[in-house]
Amino acid sequence: VQLQASGGGLVQPGGSLRLSCAASGFTLADYAIGWFRQAPGKEREGVSCISRSGGNTNYADSVKGRFTVSRDNAKNTGYLQMNSLKPEDTAVYYCAAHYYCSGYGSPGYNPKYWGKGTQVTVSS
Repeated sequence: VQLQASGGGLVQPGGSLRLSCAASGFTLADYAIGWFRQAPGKEREGVSCISRSGGNTNYADSVKGRFTVSRDNAKNTGYLQMNSLKPEDTAVYYCAAHYYCSGYGSPGYNPKYWGKGTQVTVSS
C-alpha cells in the first residue's frame, strides 16, 4: 500500500504547478483525498480535500481561488493544480486518503493513508 505525491519543484511567484497523488495497493476511489502542507517551523495546514466521487471540494481560505483539486478514479490518482503561486505557498506538500473530508483542516484529522511529500518552493 503506497501513496505518493509528486510534481513539486521550484517556481517563480505567479507561476503554476500541478501535483499528483498516485495510489498503489488500494483503490483510491474508496477514499476522500486530502492535500496538506507543512513549512519549516509551522504546523501542518489542510490545503484542500475532495470527496470520493469528486462532487464535493473544500479549500483553505489561503488557497481559495488559486488552487483546484481534482481526481481521476480510473487512474487511481488525485491532483492539485496550483496557480498564482506565492512565496508563502512554499512547503512540503502531502496527500492523504481518508474516509471523509470533514475536519481535514484540524490537527486531529488522522488519515488512513499518508503519502510521501513533495517540495514546492516559490521564489524568484
